[in-house]
Amino acid sequence: MADVTARLGRALAAAGLVAVADTGRLRRLAVALGVTLAGRVVSAADYPPGRRYVAELLAELAAGQDVLLISGQGLASPGDADRSLVTAAAAAGIRVTALPGPSAVTAALAVAGLPAERFTFEGVPPAGAELRERRFAELAAEQRTLIFVEAPDRLSRTLAELAGAFGASRAAVVCRALATADQDVQRGSLGELAGQLGGSGQDDVTVVVAGAPVPAATAVPAAEPEALAVAVAEVQEQVRAGATTRDAVAVVAAQTGLRRRDLYNAVGKSGPAAPARGVEGPPLG
Repeated sequence: MADVTARLGRALAAAGLVAVADTGRLRRLAVALGVTLAGRVVSAADYPPGRRYVAELLAELAAGQDVLLISGQGLASPGDADRSLVTAAAAAGIRVTALPGPSAVTAALAVAGLPAERFTFEGVPPAGAELRERRFAELAAEQRTLIFVEAPDRLSRTLAELAGAFGASRAAVVCRALATADQDVQRGSLGELAGQLGGSGQDDVTVVVAGAPVPAATAVPAAEPEALAVAVAEVQEQVRAGATTRDAVAVVAAQTGLRRRDLYNAVGKSGPAAPARGVEGPPLG
């Protein structure tokens, strides 16, 4: 409760309409904060499947009613009704703002200890086996740190499948309940975690996985003298035809696969290009 911002407390007290994933948690939070919920409280769970929930809230917004949206899992799921509401509201030109607060994504990245300069949030993995296999195969070469959100009962399966796609030795961190005092952070390789962790609890789990190792730079073999000489002659021919040395080097390097620097240096050592045949002029020294 100590992590709740004062802004959220004021917003709860003033809200005319609150949309929340878990109404029970909301009411417990309000009691703990000493806040009286004066507005109407609605939840997507109270509506049948479909867009009625989003449509009704969008109509309220269009009529000028502010809606305080409290998301359960950070708008992670592609089919999440809360995320659909945000998307629809933004598309309708309705102002959407955020109240800063605990975020499982950034909190997990902070405690993981894995590279955080560049990361990608992949959200909830697909449910179907074929889609999951394809998605994980596509991500196997991703060099940025990856963040997933997974249901507790699918955690062990996901870790095992990630280990199969990325390699069992890839480092990973599994985080639970990061927005509570009961934080649980498990570290290890994907193979180790898959064998240790099972599914329990109600809240989704945040999984942070190290990116693929950056391939070691491979030395570019030195250009063969004969190939380099032919390329230099081609550059000189293009220069005589009016191209700049830089442009000519770029074109010939692309055609031959030679490194621009090697070719440029070789051209410089060869001296100025001789005039084309039939063109009179002073000798070039």
